[in-house]
Amino acid sequence: MGTTETLPFQAETRQLLDIVVHSLYSNKDIFLRELLSNASDALDKLKLEALEKHELLEQDPVLDIELVPDPQARTLTVSDSGIGMSRDELVRLIGTIAKSGTRELVEQLKAGPGGDTAASLIGQFGVGFYSAFMVASRVEIVTRKAGTETSTRWESSGDGTYTVAEANRFRRGTDVILHLKPVDPENGIADYTSAQVLRTLVKKHSDFVAHPIKLKEVKDGVPEWTTLNSMKPIWTQSASEVGDVGYAEFYHHLSHDWHDPLDRIALKAEGRLEYQALLFVPSKAPFDLYYRDQEYGLQLHVRRVLIMDHCKALLPPFLRFVKGVVDSADLPVNLSREMIQQDRHIAQMRAWLARKVLDHLAAMLADRRETYQAFWGEFGTVIKEGLAQDTEHRDRLLKLLLFHSTHEGEGPTSLAEYVQRMPEGQASLYYVTGESRAIAARSPHLEAFKAKGYEVLYFVDPIDEFVAQSVHEFEGKPLVSVARAGVEPGSETERKATEDARKSREQELRPFLAFLEQALAETVREARVSTRLTTSPACLVAGEHDLSPGLERMLRTASGKEEGTPTRRILEVNDGHPLVQRLRAMHAGSPEDPSLADAAHLLLGAALLAEGAAPPDPSAFAERLTAFMTREL
Repeated sequence: MGTTETLPFQAETRQLLDIVVHSLYSNKDIFLRELLSNASDALDKLKLEALEKHELLEQDPVLDIELVPDPQARTLTVSDSGIGMSRDELVRLIGTIAKSGTRELVEQLKAGPGGDTAASLIGQFGVGFYSAFMVASRVEIVTRKAGTETSTRWESSGDGTYTVAEANRFRRGTDVILHLKPVDPENGIADYTSAQVLRTLVKKHSDFVAHPIKLKEVKDGVPEWTTLNSMKPIWTQSASEVGDVGYAEFYHHLSHDWHDPLDRIALKAEGRLEYQALLFVPSKAPFDLYYRDQEYGLQLHVRRVLIMDHCKALLPPFLRFVKGVVDSADLPVNLSREMIQQDRHIAQMRAWLARKVLDHLAAMLADRRETYQAFWGEFGTVIKEGLAQDTEHRDRLLKLLLFHSTHEGEGPTSLAEYVQRMPEGQASLYYVTGESRAIAARSPHLEAFKAKGYEVLYFVDPIDEFVAQSVHEFEGKPLVSVARAGVEPGSETERKATEDARKSREQELRPFLAFLEQALAETVREARVSTRLTTSPACLVAGEHDLSPGLERMLRTASGKEEGTPTRRILEVNDGHPLVQRLRAMHAGSPEDPSLADAAHLLLGAALLAEGAAPPDPSAFAERLTAFMTREL
C-alpha cells in the first residue's frame, strides 16, 4: 500500500477552512448541493474527454452519482463514476488553491460579515468542497483517475494538515466520505444519514442535475437503489413547471454563486438554426470579474449533450458576467474548440444572444429602474468595456449607460434622459471627468454651464476616460468635455459674441498673460482669458486634440512610466476675479517683483487642486504657500 504522507494545507486554504468551520451559516444543508455539483462536473469532464478518448468509457459506460448513508457508522458517502483525480491533482486541487486572487478572496472573507456572504464567495471561488466541514468532523476522499490503474486516499479533519496514501478503488471516479457531526437541529445540522432528509435535499437543490443521483437503502438486509432526481433539462420545461425557486437552484448549481440571480432570460431561436438558451444575470459581481484568467462562458449543449462547459465564443467579453446554457439541435456533437472559433453558426448565435441580452437589459432599464440600477452598480463598468471592444452593438450599449450629473434628480441618468432635458439651443452633451463624484461636482470647469442651466455628466469611473475616447456622439449630438479649450455653453450666436468679447479683453491682459506663460512654461503652453469661470480665479483646459489628464495618467501607469512629463495644458484665468485683478495690478506696477513668480505657481497649484490633481512639485508648492502665509499673516 505504500506509506502515508502528512502534508500542510496552503496558508490561504487553512484560512478558508477556518472561516468555513467557524462561520455561522444560515443553511448548512448546502454542502450536499456543492458535493453533488462537483460530482456532476466530474461526470461532465469525463464525457467531454471521452469524445476524443473513447476508451475511457468502453469498459464502464455507466455515469452516475451514488449516495450511501450509514446510520450506524454516522457516515455519508457521495460517490461518482467521473473523471477522478491523480495523486498530484488531489493535492493541487484540495490541499492548495492554485488560482489567482486567492489572497484577495481570503481578505474579503476576513473583512466581510461572514454568514451567507462568506458562503457566496467560497462558492464563486470554486472550492465548495470545503463546505463539507460544516457538517463533518472528518472527510475522506478516495479517487482514481480515468484511464489509470492507481488510486489515492486523502483524509483531513480540517485542522491544518491532511494525509495522502495509496488506496484501492476498483473503478474510476471519486468517493467523498463524510464522518458526520452529531445531529444538532439548533445549529442547523440535520440527520444526513436519513433517507427522507437526503430525498428532500436532492429534490430541492439538485433535481435538474443531468446525471442520475441514486440513493442506497437497505431493506430487510437487501440493498435497494432509488434514483432521486428527474434529470429533465430545466431549459426544456415551462416556467410554471420550474418556478422561481427551481430556476434559482439551477443557477446555484451552474454558477456556484450562493446568491439568487437578479434576473433570467429564456430564449428560443427558430428558423434555419434552432437553439434554446436559459441565461441568468447575477445579482452580485464575482470577485474575479476583472481577472485575466477568469473562467467564463456559457455551457454549450448539442441535442442536450454537454459539449463545452465554458464556451467563450457564445457571448462577447463585455457580457462575460452572464451565466447559462445554450442547447442547439443543429451543431455537430464532435465540435472542437478550434471549430467553435471558426463556425459561422456559432458566430450567428453569438450576435443573436448578445442582441437579446442587451435588449432585455434595455427593457429592464425602462420598466424596472430600481432593478436595473442594482445591476448597473455591479456590472456597469463591464458594459462600458463594450464601447471600446465592440462596434456592432455600440448603439444598444449607449442606451444602457448611466451617469450621475449636475441634474438634481434621484439617481443616475441615461443619455436619452439627458437629451430629453436639454434646453433649447443646447446642441451637445457635456461631461466632466474626475476621480470622484464629489471632486467632479466642485470642478471649476462647470461654472459657466451651471450658470447657463446646462446639465453636465460626471465621468468618474476610471473606464469613463476610455468611454470618452470611444464615444463621440449620441443621437447625432456630440459628446463634449467641458474641460476642453474653446468649449462654451450657449447657441452659436452667443458663443461667437462671447469669443469676440474674450479676445478684446485678452488684448488688454496680453502682458500679464505673457508673464504667466513665461513663469509657468514647464507646465503651461498658453495663458488666456476664460469665459467659463464665474467664481474661480483659474482653471486648466486641454487642447482640442490632447489626451485628457486622467487618461494620460492611466496610460503612463499602464506603461510603467509614472515619471513621464505630462502634456502642457492651457491656463485660463478669470479676469473678473479679485485675485487675478490684484496679480495683474502687481505685475503692471512691479513686473520684476520675484514674489510674482511664486504667486503664479500658487495660482497654478490652486487650479490643479480644484480639479482633483496634485501640483507638479508638491514640495515646492508647500514651500511657496508657507512663505506666502508667513509674509501675509
